[in-house]
Amino acid sequence: MTGRRAGSARLPAPVVDAGLVAVAVADAWLAAWDTSRLGVVLAAVACAALALRRRAPLAVVLLTVPATVVVDLVAAPLAALFALSERSRDRRLPAACAVLTAAASAAPWPWHDPESRDRTWTLIQFVYTLAGTAAPVLLGQLVQARRDLSQRLAEIEEAREHERALHAQAVLARERAQLAREMHDVVSHQVSLIAVQAGALQVAAKDTDAREAARTIRSLSVSTLDELRNMVTLLRASGGRATELTPQPTLADIRRLVATSGIDAELTGRLPDTITTPAQRAIYRTVQEALTNVRKHAPGADATVRLWRDGDDVGVTVTNGRPTRPSLPLPGSQQGLVGLRERAEILHGTFASGPTADGGYRVSVRLPAPPK
Repeated sequence: MTGRRAGSARLPAPVVDAGLVAVAVADAWLAAWDTSRLGVVLAAVACAALALRRRAPLAVVLLTVPATVVVDLVAAPLAALFALSERSRDRRLPAACAVLTAAASAAPWPWHDPESRDRTWTLIQFVYTLAGTAAPVLLGQLVQARRDLSQRLAEIEEAREHERALHAQAVLARERAQLAREMHDVVSHQVSLIAVQAGALQVAAKDTDAREAARTIRSLSVSTLDELRNMVTLLRASGGRATELTPQPTLADIRRLVATSGIDAELTGRLPDTITTPAQRAIYRTVQEALTNVRKHAPGADATVRLWRDGDDVGVTVTNGRPTRPSLPLPGSQQGLVGLRERAEILHGTFASGPTADGGYRVSVRLPAPPK
């Protein structure tokens, strides 16, 4: 409830930008009322540039530097440094801009050849101003880290919800399998005995009505037994047993897997439908594991799934780019990749994985192709 109230009370971005520009204009008015026309123009440019701080923060910082040299501005350069630090992933860039802003503020204006005492006071003023410009840089980095942490926590909570759903499905599958065993071992056995006894009664009975009743009981028992066997088969299929009714992924399911992966993924190429069922499952599981690893270890990265055929071999290559957001150091067992390698070796194929030159990752499996 507290998070919802805070989110609903947040002001719209245009209102915040307008208020910030107004504060900067008031600060510039107090600082530039007795300066030259050049100072007024530069201060006006610096204040107006704050409206673009969300789209081009570096350009806004550079536009405030000339005004800082001529006029003793405070609000505009500090707000520009905060916006840059909040959005920049390179920490060296806000630090360099903070030093530049401090140097511009401490530089004497109009330019002249300062005496030794003036140079000392200029250096002292630079140090104090640098301490002031470092504050919005550190605050912006703190806000950025808090935002990234909130995103990571939301992703972890989503992963936990998914794991809880999988655990519930596994428990339900075990219960269905247990129910299937009970039905097979107890109910089916009893119904079979009823059918056998009814058949014996049909043969031994002398009364016509008794034989007809026994025949009806036997017929119903056989029908019930067939229905029970079908129910047992279905329960075992949904309970995780490998039966002929268990749905297995094929090449036709890869497109839906890519579309519902939750990342920016593209599927290219195609493979012939004559590929064996184990090979189709191996290719599907490779794509599934690779996309899961992209979502877990490379948040914000895009991916390309390429199906290909090369002479006597077929395969799939999943390549993702560099992550756009930092990921938490979550533990990984690497069992998924090990399982893919073992699956490929069973099918007399090869499996390869490793980082790319641009900071991404590539997973590839090669399997023998069926004869044309």
